[in-house]
Amino acid sequence: MKAVTWRGINEIGVEDVPEPSILNDHDIVLEVGLSATCGSDLHLLGGYIPAMRAGDVLGHEFMGTVAAVGPAVRKHRVGDRVVVVSFTSCGHCWYCRQELYSLCDNGNPNPGITEALWGQGIGGCYGYSHALGGWAGSHAPLIRVPYADQGAFTIPDGVSDERALFASDAAPTGWTGADQAGVRPGDVVAVWGAGGVGQMAARAAMLMGAEQVIVIDRFENRLTQVHAHIGAETLNYEQDDVPGTLREITGGRGPDVCIEAVGMEAHSTGPQYVYDQVKQQLRLQTDRPTAVREAIYACRKGGTVFTLGVFAGLVDKFPLGAVMNKALTLRGAQQHGHRYIPQILERMSRDEIRTEHLATHVMPLDQGPEGYRMFKEKEDGCVRAVFRPGG
Repeated sequence: MKAVTWRGINEIGVEDVPEPSILNDHDIVLEVGLSATCGSDLHLLGGYIPAMRAGDVLGHEFMGTVAAVGPAVRKHRVGDRVVVVSFTSCGHCWYCRQELYSLCDNGNPNPGITEALWGQGIGGCYGYSHALGGWAGSHAPLIRVPYADQGAFTIPDGVSDERALFASDAAPTGWTGADQAGVRPGDVVAVWGAGGVGQMAARAAMLMGAEQVIVIDRFENRLTQVHAHIGAETLNYEQDDVPGTLREITGGRGPDVCIEAVGMEAHSTGPQYVYDQVKQQLRLQTDRPTAVREAIYACRKGGTVFTLGVFAGLVDKFPLGAVMNKALTLRGAQQHGHRYIPQILERMSRDEIRTEHLATHVMPLDQGPEGYRMFKEKEDGCVRAVFRPGG
């Protein structure tokens, strides 16, 4: 079958790969209906995530129809329409029992790489390097889904494919950030990044009762989406004084919760961006922490900063003194979608969460390289390129 693959740094291909099959009694094979690009994929393209191999199938945000089921699968039958969480988690280890699903002890069959990077192994993720399991990705007509009773969720009849697609990763990642940051009724929340994850973090904060949510970005088409589909306020950091405006909005204190949804290739207008970019290109640091630094300085004393954007390793000029002396709570996580997807699908069915607008460019699978190019370069207002393997 044809699939969209990683061929090397900044090189995407479409090539023949083996069709998946049932390898474990708890597997299903899914006929992919829609599969989305994600901002974290750009880190793979740039070569910043280790352990990619030529021919690896990309994609981790997807939905589709069950094509085959293993004999131990109890919740799904052939023909069911499901959305699959991007992280593979067993549902039974200590971490899964604590609902910390992306930290699963059994979801990553190659834990040694992340143990060396971060001190302990974390769970696996489809199409996201051999460091996170080496699982084949979703930009293909078929995908094997392990631990299917834990990681695949039946889509309500009233929820469209285009809406359900983003219940796989963007919506539960955003929900993870807002929930684990402890957003409470009456809070002021600032979100750095107006991509799919940032928009969903903002929407989650609003549904949790935040009094005011401000989303920060520089692309006007994404900020327009925030106004139209999320209902939050916006700041354009190329035009607005973000720290000063956030202080003014909050009576001089700063936001209660600051959520960073940009990640390791953050952009800014200041000289620190050039500094970080040069060091990253020279591999003197792995990540650019521009947005995280601004969030730490902007957050009110005693507030919470949450990192949702993907980071791989080491950063320079990290303001640990501000974290300590301002008594900030600093947290981060990959998504624990198994915990949140059922309620997200329910809210989608009630029109409380709408995501179709994120799929700005839907195209057949053989246009994968073009879709990634448009997505990376933000060409034609591309927020997400979405592939339809059957069309």
